[in-house]
Amino acid sequence: MAFTHEDRTAVTELLALHGHLFDAGELDRLDELFTVDVVYDVADFGGPPLRGVAALRDAALALGAGNPVAHHITNVVLTEVTDDRAQVLSKGLGVLADGTTGSVTYEDTVVRGADGWRIAHRKVVARRVPLGGKGGA
Repeated sequence: MAFTHEDRTAVTELLALHGHLFDAGELDRLDELFTVDVVYDVADFGGPPLRGVAALRDAALALGAGNPVAHHITNVVLTEVTDDRAQVLSKGLGVLADGTTGSVTYEDTVVRGADGWRIAHRKVVARRVPLGGKGGA
């Protein structure tokens, strides 16, 4: 099956749904976002990779009030695309309860399965310095 414009829209909406589900605390619906064996790499934040939907849910619950109150996904770019797999880059903004914000880059592998597109692997890269650290003083 060829990758279509409808697939591109479905992948973009999948990434957008992430913020809605997490922000609403609908952690019982994470299987709508992720494969059952997803790897969620948060090493850039000092944690081990989370493996599986249950581990993601448990980590979010453990973080509790430390979770952002709002997740915003922007700048979605599909890079490598095959019929049933795509590499996707996007930007994420997280707004915390105290009004502070943070920025990340999501590096995702999405796959097409029986239930549609799902994130199979996500690497979360913190954005901490301008120009990716390549700017001069």
